[in-house]
Amino acid sequence: MLTRSEFESALKGALRHYTQTDLLTGNALLHARVLSLSGPDGNTPQKLRALLGETADSLFANERDRKLYRVLDLTYFNPAPKQEAVAARLGLSLSTYRRYLTTGIDRLTEWLWRQEQESAQSETTADHSTERAFADPAMYQDGDVAEPRDVFQRGVAQLSELSTAPPLPISQPAVAPRLSIVVLPFTNLGNDPDQQYFADGITEDLTTDLSRVENMFVISRNTAFTYQGKRVDTKRVGRELRVRYVLEGSVRRSGNQVRVNAQLIEAESDTHLWAERFDGVMGDLFALQDDAVSRIAIALNRELTRAEGTRRTDSPDALDFILRGRAAMSRTPSRENRAEAMSLFEQALALDPDSLEAKSRLALMLAIRAMETWSDSIVADLARAEVLIGQVLAALPLDPLAHHAKGSVLRVQGRPEEAIAEFETVLAFDRNSTSALFQLGWCKAMTGALDEVIPLAERLIRLSPRDPQLANWYVRIGWVHLLQSRFEEAILWLEKARSANPRFLLPCAYLASAYALKGETERAPTLLAEARKLAGDGRYSSLARLRASQYFGVPKVRALFEATYFAGLRKAGMPEE
Repeated sequence: MLTRSEFESALKGALRHYTQTDLLTGNALLHARVLSLSGPDGNTPQKLRALLGETADSLFANERDRKLYRVLDLTYFNPAPKQEAVAARLGLSLSTYRRYLTTGIDRLTEWLWRQEQESAQSETTADHSTERAFADPAMYQDGDVAEPRDVFQRGVAQLSELSTAPPLPISQPAVAPRLSIVVLPFTNLGNDPDQQYFADGITEDLTTDLSRVENMFVISRNTAFTYQGKRVDTKRVGRELRVRYVLEGSVRRSGNQVRVNAQLIEAESDTHLWAERFDGVMGDLFALQDDAVSRIAIALNRELTRAEGTRRTDSPDALDFILRGRAAMSRTPSRENRAEAMSLFEQALALDPDSLEAKSRLALMLAIRAMETWSDSIVADLARAEVLIGQVLAALPLDPLAHHAKGSVLRVQGRPEEAIAEFETVLAFDRNSTSALFQLGWCKAMTGALDEVIPLAERLIRLSPRDPQLANWYVRIGWVHLLQSRFEEAILWLEKARSANPRFLLPCAYLASAYALKGETERAPTLLAEARKLAGDGRYSSLARLRASQYFGVPKVRALFEATYFAGLRKAGMPEE
């Protein structure tokens, strides 16, 4: 069965290739036999087209949503030559058109994913003689998926009329899925109706953003909103919805200040695992909501991965090893943590050789190991990573994790221009990918767009101020200041990085250069010696070895490194050869 991200990627590919039978034939939705596409005459692109077109037509049947259908229709089903032409034909600005398109795709994906999940769990009753395709999407007037009144039946490829028969029961899994959560409606602690829209918007956007996390099972918005205004017993919610985690929160406004509180609770034990508050200033309400949602989603992804990664089972499967590997990757970077993650992804792939996620994550770790110069054979690691990435993209061309791994390989190979496109693909799927944002910043720097680098790093710090990768982000700001000869600012940020992760060698190396250029010749050699000790591989033994150890950008960027970083290291005592 496809994971949520694989399903979403395949569905977007099916829309994009809707009119191209040869490309549609290879879509993973057909090969995975999902969405009622299997049958005696096999899986065909025609079935997939009919399913997508008829579902979209019915899902957006009400008058208010009809323009969403028209956007999808003119973009995919009966496409105009360009997006600008679709926007003009519908009387929309290009930005509004794109917002409509994203909303339509998200709602279509969410509804079909929910049906697929419920079909896998459903139990039919012996005395129910009416076999129906699935609940009429037109029931969902507000866009997100509600609890269905009929059960999606595999093997039936067309929509049918709703009958007056009573609803079929939906069986619940005996054990809640591992990464399962419900985002309960955030409570509005004020009387301002605009604040209620703000609170509801946070709930809805968090539900959407969390659903994009690999292997995350998120209860639909409409189901979550049945708990609005009620006193909630989290243990009962966990039992009713079969989820392991419950997110609840509140919104309070005082003058121009807005405070959002959020708490993550383990449902079975009613234990608070994480809590945070986010403060902002009223102005652009949408931007404030966007920022709060991203910060919460990033923190939740990290906390849920950590919680699931620390669970131990007697008979771990591939997903157990993947979750443990993800937890190891999310810790402060070190040779030991990286080696642990690598081993866990290897074990996952050994248990399930066809796991696309295991392949993508292992490929990413191979690239990271080469990037951080902890590899015994960079050439071999990158070659293996490329093979794994190719296997994943052949099955799922839009898989964001595989594109992330590909971008990382290109970065190590000194091809930042090509890597930028890969990381932008990841961010188009998951705007909250801090790793993709970080890598994008490095690629921008290496191609000479230095003015874009510090804002990207500052955005990362704002979105995830307690992130284990924080020292990396501080270093990024520090060395950009160093390249531009702002030594005081460089030292400030590099010292912050050193404090955040004392075992991180880059702050020591850059500080040695910065202090030497500032004239503090006593501190510089001590820091250079510390960098050599932490590296342990001789790269800081000479300027020649350091230049050969990594890519330092296009010619104008390399010139900046020579004039600042290498010049400072020379003053700190590093020889040429």
